[in-house]
Amino acid sequence: MVHKKAIAYSVSFAAFLGPFTQTVYVPILPELQDTLATSQLLINASISVFTFIIAFMQILYGPLTDSLGRKKVLLPGIALYVAASIGCFYADHIASLLFFRVFQAVGIATGSVVAVTVIGDLFRDEERLKAMGTFQMMVALGPVIGPVAGGFIAGHFDYHMVFLALAIAGALIGILNLALLRETKPAGPARRIDMAEYARIARDRQGLTIGILGFVQFYIYYNFLVYLPVILDQGYTLSVAQKGLMFLPLSVALVLGSFLSSRVQKRLSTESLLVITALLCAIDVVAFLVTAAHSLTLLIATTFLFGLLLGLSLPAQTALLTRIFVTHRATAVGLYNFFRFMGMACGPFLGALLFSLGGLTLLFSIAALLFLLIALLTWRNLMATQRA
Repeated sequence: MVHKKAIAYSVSFAAFLGPFTQTVYVPILPELQDTLATSQLLINASISVFTFIIAFMQILYGPLTDSLGRKKVLLPGIALYVAASIGCFYADHIASLLFFRVFQAVGIATGSVVAVTVIGDLFRDEERLKAMGTFQMMVALGPVIGPVAGGFIAGHFDYHMVFLALAIAGALIGILNLALLRETKPAGPARRIDMAEYARIARDRQGLTIGILGFVQFYIYYNFLVYLPVILDQGYTLSVAQKGLMFLPLSVALVLGSFLSSRVQKRLSTESLLVITALLCAIDVVAFLVTAAHSLTLLIATTFLFGLLLGLSLPAQTALLTRIFVTHRATAVGLYNFFRFMGMACGPFLGALLFSLGGLTLLFSIAALLFLLIALLTWRNLMATQRA
């Protein structure tokens, strides 16, 4: 019998591919724009469209996974992703690239929903927390590792090879899940697809709060990713390679936080951990804003702390969600992922608007305020329910 941990890693790899594919070809955007003879707006849209499609597909895949089963949804999705990645490899016009990017997103959007649902099916209590830590670590690292891998591939081969590499990676992950993943959907007759269940989950104070928390965290996380290079350009003289290394503390901290989350929850309840990490994030964002332009050491320290707090919080959110919604687990995960991916998509857009209005001060002041507000909302809706 396949070990449960092996299954958890195989589905987590599928979830990793979504955010990884989202940013992997950021380093080759100028080359793509020149080759396809298009505008910067349209070439950037190939990233934004991908993110929005993944977000909205969560709404469909949640009920489908609850109704049809985990494996029946994941494997066709990966197959579509591989085919679309090959299409991107051959795309010679911006319209064809956008077309295949849409189907890349439609296919790989299955990863996040199925991964969390399968982990929720297979594990209980502390084991579930550890498995969620693995999943969240890989999902959070995707957008950070993507540009590094894309730059390496494009630097050593033709830039088209980035898309071919995605197709190969998708095929390997598909084969891995075909071999390892068994159907974990609870036994019983097939449940009809019930989109109205989203309304019932959204009316649940706990479900809605976890979704809003995920949106806020990923909105601010993507502001860190986008505006950290801006701060480095304004205040420091660093090479491109050195600026790339400045993302390393964030990545290491995310891994460390995800690893430690289950251990911390032996001492703190899941609800308490979510409140405390949100409050500490508000403080850390303020410290980052005040010190980042004046001290590289403090910039690294505050960035590391942000990643650590995010890593501690994310596994707790999905573990709590799958514990609350047992019968419609995948649907609840789909709604949560919708909030989270919308945060990813809105981060650069809303961040750009705030930056144009008030620079980094307004951008990160709003971020700190959002963390404070979500901490209060989490305390009110989750802690009160826990006590009840």
